[in-house]
Amino acid sequence: MALPKALAFDVFGTVVDWHGSIAREARTFLSTHLPAMDPGAFALQWRALYQPAMQACRDGGRPFVRLDVLHHEMLLELLQSLGVDAAHCSGDELLHLSRAWRRLTPWPDVPAGLAALREIAPVVTLSNANVALMVAMNRFNGLQWDAIMGAELAQAYKPEPAAYLRTAESLGLEPHELCLVACHHSDLAAARACGLATAYVERPHEYGGAPAPDLSYQQAWDWQADDFPELARQMGHAGAGAPRPGG
Repeated sequence: MALPKALAFDVFGTVVDWHGSIAREARTFLSTHLPAMDPGAFALQWRALYQPAMQACRDGGRPFVRLDVLHHEMLLELLQSLGVDAAHCSGDELLHLSRAWRRLTPWPDVPAGLAALREIAPVVTLSNANVALMVAMNRFNGLQWDAIMGAELAQAYKPEPAAYLRTAESLGLEPHELCLVACHHSDLAAARACGLATAYVERPHEYGGAPAPDLSYQQAWDWQADDFPELARQMGHAGAGAPRPGG
């Protein structure tokens, strides 16, 4: 398996711990408005609205909408379902919470592992996150990317083919020269269908330890690793020997 000319990363779940971070960020709000609510359960319920919120854009029911906007709409929908009247919350309070997705913490292996992978090939995001969200998140968590790409650039949400193909095109690459790094089998399956190379990284605690919802998409990916440093070693970083596809 030839090494890719660029590495494109799914972000939510693969690079950052959205579940633990959103639970942390929501704790103060919940203590005031929903004191009986478990922050981890709140994070899971908010995330459960993620795919349905994007589906209207995929189906053409509404124009492409940035993820920051969808996160705010999802929050209002969730609060209503939990019996919280958003009119009793300040606008600043709601905006701060809706932008908790800009303040997500990387998994412990990511900073060093991403730096190692960046020595192998350019690293870019291929995320449903919008540019302003990613810029804010990077300033919060200190990660460095060669480019922020994905849904907003493509005006299409994964797993629409345009999200993958326009990212490759923008980098001046053929699809097979770009490798998607992700912890989501469904994302990787869609990328493979578009001709991209694939690298799976295990994130068993993405959903707070609950099983991932997309196990039915599991395949033998081009690379498989427990974390970013292991993926870098498989790709030959630091004299680790020949790359080991599917390791």
